[in-house]
Amino acid sequence: MRTAYTTCPLCEATCGLELTIEGDRITRVRGDREDTFSRGFLCPKGASLGALDADPDRLRTPLVKRDGEFVPVSWDEAFALVHERFTAIVAEHGRDAVAAYLGNPNVHSLAGGLYAGALRKALGSRNIFTASTVDQMPKHVSSGYLYGGIFSIPVPDIDRTDFLLLLGADPLSSNGSLWTVPDVPTRLKELRARGGTLVVVDPRRSRTAATADQHLAIRPGTDVFLLLALAHELFAADLVDLGPLAPHVVGVDEVRALVEPFSPEAVSARCGIPADRIRDLAHRFASARRAVVYGRIGTTTVEFGTVASWLVDVLNVLTGNLDQPGGAMFPLPAHTRRGSGRGKGFTTGRWHSRVRGLPEVAGEFPVVTLADEIETPGPGQVRALVTVAGNPALSVPNSARLDAALSTLDFMVSVDPYLNETTRHADVILPPPPPSRRAHYDLAFLSFTVRNVVKYSRPAVPLAPGELDESEIFLRLTAIFAGLGPDADLDALVGLSGPSDLTRDERLLDAKLRSGPYGLSVQDLLEHPHGMDLGALQSRIPEILRTPSGRIELCPDPIAADLPRVREALSASSDDLVLVGRRHLRTNNSWMHNVPALVKGKLCTLLVNPADATRLGLADGGAAEVSSRVGKVSVTVEVTADMAPGVVSMPHGWGHDRPGVRLSVAREHAGVNVNLLTDDLALDPLSGTAVLNGTHVQVHPVH
Repeated sequence: MRTAYTTCPLCEATCGLELTIEGDRITRVRGDREDTFSRGFLCPKGASLGALDADPDRLRTPLVKRDGEFVPVSWDEAFALVHERFTAIVAEHGRDAVAAYLGNPNVHSLAGGLYAGALRKALGSRNIFTASTVDQMPKHVSSGYLYGGIFSIPVPDIDRTDFLLLLGADPLSSNGSLWTVPDVPTRLKELRARGGTLVVVDPRRSRTAATADQHLAIRPGTDVFLLLALAHELFAADLVDLGPLAPHVVGVDEVRALVEPFSPEAVSARCGIPADRIRDLAHRFASARRAVVYGRIGTTTVEFGTVASWLVDVLNVLTGNLDQPGGAMFPLPAHTRRGSGRGKGFTTGRWHSRVRGLPEVAGEFPVVTLADEIETPGPGQVRALVTVAGNPALSVPNSARLDAALSTLDFMVSVDPYLNETTRHADVILPPPPPSRRAHYDLAFLSFTVRNVVKYSRPAVPLAPGELDESEIFLRLTAIFAGLGPDADLDALVGLSGPSDLTRDERLLDAKLRSGPYGLSVQDLLEHPHGMDLGALQSRIPEILRTPSGRIELCPDPIAADLPRVREALSASSDDLVLVGRRHLRTNNSWMHNVPALVKGKLCTLLVNPADATRLGLADGGAAEVSSRVGKVSVTVEVTADMAPGVVSMPHGWGHDRPGVRLSVAREHAGVNVNLLTDDLALDPLSGTAVLNGTHVQVHPVH
């Protein structure tokens, strides 16, 4: 029996874990009370790491489909088949005939962080898709326009703020998103203890909303109007004060003109919040000594996701709360370099998708058009697909259509530990090892921490015979796509030479750390298994800016050009019910539904307001048929006053009842796939992000 320390890879909070290891098994998981960041906090997902690690349904060897059945093969045989089929398809149809989809777990993985970019580049295809366009892409786009870099995303300095305004977010369930904030419950209690205020804007009385000083039940998809009205009131009441930001901002007058039509009275009926409450919120926010606005998936996976994401930062700028303690601040990760305060800026639309003509954003296309590219014949038709740690057959709008399209591909290879709803269509499945057998460093989430921290851990358990390190899987695929074959020199591929006491991944990480702002090394991190606290967040403007002007460009032309569309939508009305998603502390998308402890209780239900239930003839515990433009499902009803009238809710990531799926626990708790209802034609045009929240639906009882 021994003890190992690692970081939980199952959500964005990066909590430290203390693992008890017996042989090659995790027998106990506790929160690491000495962790400098998470301080012993542990949620149900982290506590389940041992069960997830030892899941008997987890694939341990590669699988190849022969005569419609999966059979285990050696790694060499699997890679040889990938090389043969990829080379043949590219030779006949060109590189754009091969698409790639990278799922959310890639950013929870050191290998994904180090090598996913190289894999995309080696593939040489314009048909790149990721989970970003069913999640956070609007925030990348708005940050790109404002600050010049898509990863320059400020986070709420929760430990020092006096007023926290959350829109479309439930961090008590999600543990934070684009906001690395372990132990949110304690941090919110500390906010209250120092006399601070929490306001939550959400159509559902979520776990976070239930703890708030004020909960505003907004109409889904209308956060953009509330945010515009708040900005309008700041100007109208002479509450704008940029403070130290003033020399670093251009475009304030242009923003004033853009928000002028959106008074609290003008937007009140559309968003369902009385004008006097909007005005009061603006004044309380502006008068707080330290305040911050934060918006997440409820503000990004909507029709005006990019404009709403932009407005979140606009409010922080107009009140002087950007880049200031207690406001929205930019972390300084140990593996990044400081900038010069100026750059080329950000643009989109460098190329367009073949079928729908959708613009490229951040080097990828909206995943809502992947089915179009597979189904539509002609030059550039997608005939092969590489998926890495993603489950688009469940997570993409109108998923029944994409699920059917995947079955028509000439070839598909998946890097995934499970035979799931997506990988059942693959010809080759390459399974990475479980979390205990992987090194961990958060290349992505250390960019969103509420304190500057750093931590690295080596694998707690060595690879078992027949297992292949995740990094080697990435690199062997990269070598194949680059035309070097599966047996290429992988060190040479990444530019390394000579002997070292460090692994390949550690040598690359070490170079990043040594050239970073703190001058650290991998050895420094190994000597601090509970992490290193590098201090509170510090102001980074103008250094972090990458705009051509060297200033915050507060009124980007593409966003200004979308405001007429927003104004036109202000007068829209509908008596339809609208559907939104929701998070639960025990799940993260479709990842963990095969762990018995995480699928207990009522998780996949349709939440309905009591008045709507009475009007529609729905009974608590009964069944309802929910239909939309693209499909219909039957789901169990849960009547609750937590839902606003006119709004119903289903969680994301369920629907594990497809034939061929080898997820024994998940099949017993299959649930219903909400993306059989969401619409693949509905998207935010500036970012290509799917509209997953605010789908118009009809609901009828099933007798």
